Amino acid sequence: MVPTNNGAISTKLPTPGSIACIRSPSIQFSIFQCYLAHHKHPPRTKILDGEQDAKIIVTRLVHPPSGYANWSLRLLTDTVIELGIVESVSKETVRRTLKKNHMTQRAIQYWVIPPEQDAEFVACMEEVLETYQRAYDKEYPVVCMDEQPVQLTKETRKTIPATKNHAQRQDYEYERAGTASIFMFTEPLAGWREATARERRIKINWATEMARLIDDRYGDCKKIILVCDNLNTHTKGAFYEAFEPPRARELLNKVEFCYTPKHGSWLNIAENELSAMTRQCLKDRRIPDLETLKTEIRVWSSATNDKQRG
Repeated sequence: MVPTNNGAISTKLPTPGSIACIRSPSIQFSIFQCYLAHHKHPPRTKILDGEQDAKIIVTRLVHPPSGYANWSLRLLTDTVIELGIVESVSKETVRRTLKKNHMTQRAIQYWVIPPEQDAEFVACMEEVLETYQRAYDKEYPVVCMDEQPVQLTKETRKTIPATKNHAQRQDYEYERAGTASIFMFTEPLAGWREATARERRIKINWATEMARLIDDRYGDCKKIILVCDNLNTHTKGAFYEAFEPPRARELLNKVEFCYTPKHGSWLNIAENELSAMTRQCLKDRRIPDLETLKTEIRVWSSATNDKQRG
């Protein structure tokens, strides 16, 4: 007869290792329940009270002491003892306190935080938003532009190609090969973007790229609405530094500036295009020279335009 009560089962099979010799799952489960009932762990004594927990959390939220960039468990434990929050506590207790309050991975998050109650910020923001709400007009296209610096790097040793047994192997050492500036132009309602690059971020380079854009793509337009940030190179005077006054005035007559707010460049759609290009084309790559960079971003722009939907 098969025993059915905990007392009979515990007498016949007092150890959990004996369960392995029983093939019936139902009997195994009954034996396991019986074992747990006779071997209960004593309740864990609470080391910290609610007030001490709260003070440890507050300590973790403030900046670490001078000489340290981040909190470590050892540093936080030593600090709460020095502050008199507890007389003695282990790192494991502090870790459990942080874990139950979901504070074990509190890395710094970088945001573009706009100023509070800034009338100038609101005025520029609403102007940009109204510009985006315009219906598509091929005579007055809305064009967004932005710039991004990039570090050029060369390999110091030949890369080992990937095989079925290992990934591509690239030496950690590299050689700096200067910098470049990427210019991103995009017309959101037309589903078009173009990325170019030059050696430096200066007014003459920006004005030259703008002139090429106006002459090549928008030569038949009456005026383009240009959304850009307040960078010191994005000015009307840049055209006069790059060209003779009659030519500069001719170009300016075809551009209407719409500036994003200071500390609000995230309103510029061109930043989204730069972000996508960086992830899809440049991330984790070593670009050795300007010509290679131009080729890669040109290919990315063309391929993205060809796949554009809507």
